[in-house]
Amino acid sequence: MDTMSLQGIRVLEIGQLVAAPSAARILADFGADVIKVEPLDGDPLRHWGAMSPLGHSWWWSMQSRNKRLIAVNLKHPTGQHIIRELAKQSDVLIANLRPGRLAQWELGYEHLHSLNPKLIYVDISGFGLTGPYRDRPGFGNIAEAMGGIRYITGFPDRPPVRTGVSLGDELAALYAVIGILIALVQRGRDGLGEHIDVSLVESVLAITEALIPDYVNAGIIQERTGNQLLRAAPSNTYPTRDQQWIAIGANSSATFEALTTVMQQPQLVNDPRFSSNEQRVRHATELDTLIAAWTIEHDLSDLMQRLLQAGIPAGPVMSARDIAEDVQIQFRQMIAYAPQDNGEPTGMLGIVPKLTRHPGKVRWAGGSIGQHTEDVLTTLLHISPTELAVWREQGIIR
Repeated sequence: MDTMSLQGIRVLEIGQLVAAPSAARILADFGADVIKVEPLDGDPLRHWGAMSPLGHSWWWSMQSRNKRLIAVNLKHPTGQHIIRELAKQSDVLIANLRPGRLAQWELGYEHLHSLNPKLIYVDISGFGLTGPYRDRPGFGNIAEAMGGIRYITGFPDRPPVRTGVSLGDELAALYAVIGILIALVQRGRDGLGEHIDVSLVESVLAITEALIPDYVNAGIIQERTGNQLLRAAPSNTYPTRDQQWIAIGANSSATFEALTTVMQQPQLVNDPRFSSNEQRVRHATELDTLIAAWTIEHDLSDLMQRLLQAGIPAGPVMSARDIAEDVQIQFRQMIAYAPQDNGEPTGMLGIVPKLTRHPGKVRWAGGSIGQHTEDVLTTLLHISPTELAVWREQGIIR
């Protein structure tokens, strides 16, 4: 492999925590030269979660992998000048600071577009750049609440729940990457950059499937249904004899018939309650009760063997330990290791998606604050060591 797919694309990341950094990480995994700009005291994500011996979170090691890390004081005019100069040499800028903040420093889209018409500028915010909520601060949990996913997640007799990860931020990151790749294709045609407006709320709303069509066309308000799949059955998680949980999806006619055979209850196929998907959905609670009564009599491994032999989609509900030890995960190299500042390897998730001809690669882990400041400013902006020393003394860089 001589080149990576995004080699030659320079990305300037002015973001923190999750959305913008996740988007930039994906681009970096496929060869983009990502320059992450942190404040002098670092991205707060350095201190989110369990901490490594090097004094930053394990999550940080993954989130900032493959990036060059510089620390610049954006409140200082010279710091703002540094960003403008770097933007002139960049293909993409990704930001998720509070709306309007970068524009106050003459680092917004309009100003940087005038300096570099080819620049693809990505603004990630809670509600988007237009509309009555445009100036509101927004985090992933707010987006998940207002984007509909919280309302429909959980059991009907309990409060709405979150999914366990920063879903709104990660979805916004994915849509940002999609927008960037679209813009790069278009720039190849007309030579011009683009302004990409990504809303966390809209990113969540975009995955809610029939939630809005059902309401605007039929007045149906989707409610929480626990682990049941709302529009097909059976599809749920069921208890096992060895106190594990197994997910089973037998919601086509063929797989449901196969399931009833494995359960040794073939008469269920002709039961009027379960004779079609529509009927199975209507009587999903009754059906799930029957399936759970069967699964609880068997250990997880026995269930998996029986179901997979019959061609029925099934899988265990897996913890982090289960995932890390799983042979499929290991075979697909979804547990990767990369060197830290001290040369010791740190573990993290591998690359998604898998490309055959030009795959992504984990080259190095996220490191210390300002790790690459000197390298970036001397090689790209030709700043002298003397001037760098003065800027450090003045609190402009680190």
